Amino acid sequence: MRPIVVLGAGSWGTALAIQFARGGGPTVLWGRAEDEPELLARTRRNERYLPGAEFPRALAIEPDLARAVAGGEDLVLAVPSGVLRQMLQQLKPMLRPGARIAWASKGFELATGKLPHQVAQEVLGASVPVAVLSGPTFAREVGQGLPTAIAVASPDEAFALALAQRISSGAFRAYTQTDIVGVEIGGAVKNVIAIAAGVSDGLGYGSNSRVFLITRGLAELVRLGVALGAKPETLMGLAGLGDLVLTCTDDQSRNRRFGRALAAGKPMDAAIAEIGQVVEGYHAAKAVRAVAKKHGVEMPICEHVYRVLHEGAPIREVIESLLQRGVTPEN
Repeated sequence: MRPIVVLGAGSWGTALAIQFARGGGPTVLWGRAEDEPELLARTRRNERYLPGAEFPRALAIEPDLARAVAGGEDLVLAVPSGVLRQMLQQLKPMLRPGARIAWASKGFELATGKLPHQVAQEVLGASVPVAVLSGPTFAREVGQGLPTAIAVASPDEAFALALAQRISSGAFRAYTQTDIVGVEIGGAVKNVIAIAAGVSDGLGYGSNSRVFLITRGLAELVRLGVALGAKPETLMGLAGLGDLVLTCTDDQSRNRRFGRALAAGKPMDAAIAEIGQVVEGYHAAKAVRAVAKKHGVEMPICEHVYRVLHEGAPIREVIESLLQRGVTPEN
């Protein structure tokens, strides 16, 4: 059995590598120089991004990217969506015949409005099998071995099944999907809604307001998904509704905490610095708005989050504007 190779030693990449290795299958984790791969290999932990999570015996650390890629069966990229294209371009000349690539990146590419699978096809061509891993997951809980479920989506059903079987062990369960568009859209939109939920809770608006944002945020997610060819049932599943509820209700979500910090009056830069990691929803708000406008999809919550983040609109004024919209049918 050739190793699964996880590229990216942040919190989620480390958690994925640990989970792939828990079943005993050989797994390799590659990290950038600043992720200190030698330290990871020596301590058998990633105390910077995933403190307390022990590396299984089947997990090896490889500091050299070319060696990691050459020795692997399937590659799983755990990098921010903003650098996915660059990473794929770097990998392209290294890929061996028959290589398959998956990613755990979430979000539209900001410059083009493309989903990750579209970026991959543009860079690698249509012959390389691709897949996405997504769903309601916090890296810390996966690292602890707590019960978790994700969706693995690919047009290549055999690839989705192989990944799902390799990662499923103990309390971790993977479900397969062929609707890669729907799974990716769920991950692209949910962080924007989570910022809105964080703002609402930070202002003390209560549980009613939070649930209002989740349910109407889901409606926006479904409208955009259907416009782009996703199946509505996918958006009601793990990678849609599941991920949306998780990120809107738990302070492990960086995007929710970011919204709470803004509601407390912290400047944008200070709020991002306080999180200490990438706040995906900040850039996602701009990308989602652009894609929605291109396809004529109304997304008022995402539009109002965009106004706060990128036009400097006062938070309370934007919330009042959202609440004072005219009466419309729910469906």
